[in-house]
Amino acid sequence: MITCPNCQSKELGKIGTNQYYCWGCFIELSIEKNVISVHQVEEDGSLSSLNDLFEEEKRRMG
Repeated sequence: MITCPNCQSKELGKIGTNQYYCWGCFIELSIEKNVISVHQVEEDGSLSSLNDLFEEEKRRMG
């Protein structure tokens, strides 16, 4: 089970292949090679990376 690295919520909605949306803190997550990438959804629908706020160890799955 995936947990949000930002708020530790397990309430994630699947929005695409390896893409999830956190209903706890309203960010988008994508998974590639067992590492979660964290993005903020901007008003215009674009994504801004939040990866620099989290150490890779916290974003690594398993």
